[in-house]
Amino acid sequence: MAAIDMTVDVPVDDDAPGPPISVPDSGDTGEGGKLKMIVQLVRRCLGVKDIAAIINDSDDPFERMLAVVKFTLTKDLKFIHGKVCKPYNSVLGEHFRAHWDVLPATYSSDTSTSPTPLAPTSFDSPLAHGSETLSIKSAKSSKSTFSGLSLRSKLGKSPSTAATSPQQPLGVDDMNAHMSSLNLANGGEPSRLRVVFLTEQVSHHPPVSAFYAACPERHIELCGIDQIAAKVSGTALRVAPGDFNKGLFLDLTGGPGEGERYHITHPIAAVNGILRGSFYVTLGDSTIITCEGVRPGQKFRTIIEYKEESWLGRAHFLLEGVIHTVHDGDTDYAEWTKVKHVPQSRVVAVFDGNWRGHIRWRRVGFGSYPNITSSAASSPSPSHVTLPLGTISSPAASKASLVRHDEEYSTLIDLSLLKVLPKSVRPLEKQMPYESRKLWVNVTDNLLKKEYSEATKEKIVIEQRQRDLAVERKRKGTVFVPQYFESSLEKGYSDLTAAGRAAVGEEMKEESHIEGTDNRVLL
Repeated sequence: MAAIDMTVDVPVDDDAPGPPISVPDSGDTGEGGKLKMIVQLVRRCLGVKDIAAIINDSDDPFERMLAVVKFTLTKDLKFIHGKVCKPYNSVLGEHFRAHWDVLPATYSSDTSTSPTPLAPTSFDSPLAHGSETLSIKSAKSSKSTFSGLSLRSKLGKSPSTAATSPQQPLGVDDMNAHMSSLNLANGGEPSRLRVVFLTEQVSHHPPVSAFYAACPERHIELCGIDQIAAKVSGTALRVAPGDFNKGLFLDLTGGPGEGERYHITHPIAAVNGILRGSFYVTLGDSTIITCEGVRPGQKFRTIIEYKEESWLGRAHFLLEGVIHTVHDGDTDYAEWTKVKHVPQSRVVAVFDGNWRGHIRWRRVGFGSYPNITSSAASSPSPSHVTLPLGTISSPAASKASLVRHDEEYSTLIDLSLLKVLPKSVRPLEKQMPYESRKLWVNVTDNLLKKEYSEATKEKIVIEQRQRDLAVERKRKGTVFVPQYFESSLEKGYSDLTAAGRAAVGEEMKEESHIEGTDNRVLL
């Protein structure tokens, strides 16, 4: 952490979506040191509690898939509003836990529109509207990769707003006024749902963390492995999932979708702006969302294809995608990784837009409606049966050939209007020695006071302790055993141990200590 806050004047990169950030000096001037520093600039994040909480609300499997798509699009929100910055080096056995009390979004009775969010106004603080990724300059640093969002959109906005239409978020007063009218109409504030999160560093070589999140009231569980692999490609750093990182596994353990599992793969990321020290993230390749589970019958699968960025000019952050049907016994779909691979007769919805901003969608045919299996027609409404029914079986050349031009798009989500909510974390005096904030508190305090030499000394103490423990384990012939997660990583996730389940139960009962709000504990 030596001289971690020292900066130099650099020219502003016009192609970067945000201002330059300070680059930490590791003291290692070799190529290995530079690569190690850059790799740590990228951390994956998970996302939206109020959107995630409604995944299991609908009886319609298509609406559940659509809700999972919205959650997937929002899980990288920190790359949109925040900066790419260097976290602390997690140590073996380090763990972190937190929770959020959120208001779930509500679905409109018109299934062609996007769910209407209810934004928690109690978190309308300066901290809530800022970046939560400033781990180096803030005492709020942690290992957390699961962040809530406050949805701040203009309710009543036409659902067919074009992707390029400018939209401004409501002010705090406007949101408070709107929420007051909602509360009056509904007889009070809707009940909040608690979402809990737990993660632990289970391996140091390679660095691997296991994580678990849940919203028990809605029978939703999420788990996976956090591991990245990086290599330099031209003037950017290419970041891909590591060998054990097989994506996110979202399970519905009860409710309308009981038995369903949504497997969400990760795209490929690239850290750009390295030469100028003004980092920003672009995405490439595809994210695949597959509905698995024990339920027989038709299921849905989604392909989100991130468009390759040009070497010249500004990044455009474009994507397009399709939702298509999968029938029992199908195997061909495993090879469909691009929009153009999917036969038109299988497509039930399409979407496109900017993964940092507005994304629109529309239905295609009847395949997304309950009890209707035909998807050859192209109609935004099940009552619209005047269009010709053709037999289309060849793969689509592109998304544009899948839909009629006279159909109306609806807003799927507008990421430019979403803000990160602060997490609720137990006070330091209640945390254990290897809990992230407790473990790094001396380093953080010295960094905030700009005492960089002292911060480096504290960091060395932590690292030397890890080396000593490794030597002791080797001498005794023992191996490290995680406290909260099972050691097995081959499945792409680790099951909770008895201690892990106990920690989740404790977090469900924990009082909220919201960062940055009055009468709360500021950590």
